[in-house]
Amino acid sequence: MLSKQLYFVFLSLALFAKAFPQLEHRQAKCGPVSTVLQTVTVTGRAVPTAAPNNNNNNGGNNNNNGGNNNNNGGNNNNNDPQTSLTLDPRVIADGFANDGQDVPTAGQVPSLTSRNNFINHCLTVPNLPITNGKQITTGSCNPNPIGVIPSVDNMPSSKFVFPKNFGTIPAGQTFTVEMAIQKMVTGFFVNAQANYFAAPQTLNNQGQIQGHSHVVIEKLDSLDQTRPTDPKNFAFFKGLNEAARDGKLFAEVTGGLAPGFYKMSSINSAANHQPVIVPVAQHGSLDDAVYFTVSNNGQQNQG
Repeated sequence: MLSKQLYFVFLSLALFAKAFPQLEHRQAKCGPVSTVLQTVTVTGRAVPTAAPNNNNNNGGNNNNNGGNNNNNGGNNNNNDPQTSLTLDPRVIADGFANDGQDVPTAGQVPSLTSRNNFINHCLTVPNLPITNGKQITTGSCNPNPIGVIPSVDNMPSSKFVFPKNFGTIPAGQTFTVEMAIQKMVTGFFVNAQANYFAAPQTLNNQGQIQGHSHVVIEKLDSLDQTRPTDPKNFAFFKGLNEAARDGKLFAEVTGGLAPGFYKMSSINSAANHQPVIVPVAQHGSLDDAVYFTVSNNGQQNQG
């Protein structure tokens, strides 16, 4: 009797399987669909570590394989060339491969040359650290490009209004430096401790450099001193970080200066503190310098 019962059980199972031959196949299809949906949900913004469609490998479609490093000619990272680690052929300056000696001039030396925009130039000085936005006093190498250069009609310049050239002011009294400036959008300055020389020069929509200025006052032995000054030593320095008011920048010298002779200079800079860059070699000075006297009575010394 038991054998007959088992016979009918197996016969029923066989008939059931024959009646639904695609059930197993349909169930197999559900697995991958569920897996794909889970992969998309779990990874979100991240790159999947295991997925069915050419993610981490296979021809460099996303991140790796063949040293393409997140780019493949700027086609990855949402097609953003500003996050790609590959030099886009469209920005290669073929003129950099010319050392300039095809038109020789007496005393002219050959230029350094490059076929890849000097992108790895700092590897030629392995003894120096990368500048990396820092003010490194012992020397460094900066890979940052110069950036956007204005037209000749937008070259900036400045002129001191006070103290006047060869003027005299009283010692020990607070005074305000006043400097006129033109053709530069002031009020643009970045963190000098973290972003020094760390980004290219930029222009506004009118083609003028976005930056700021500085004033530095150096002590002299006399007004007719011919010995060069030491840039490490100065009596007063201040960044003129605010936007110009009516075309002028201001700096307060609290407590004034000691009696003596002084040179005062401007340093016009782009936002990341690099000196402003203009399009031609032959141009007037972009900065100003004046000489003045500080005396106990505010009067110029005689003899």
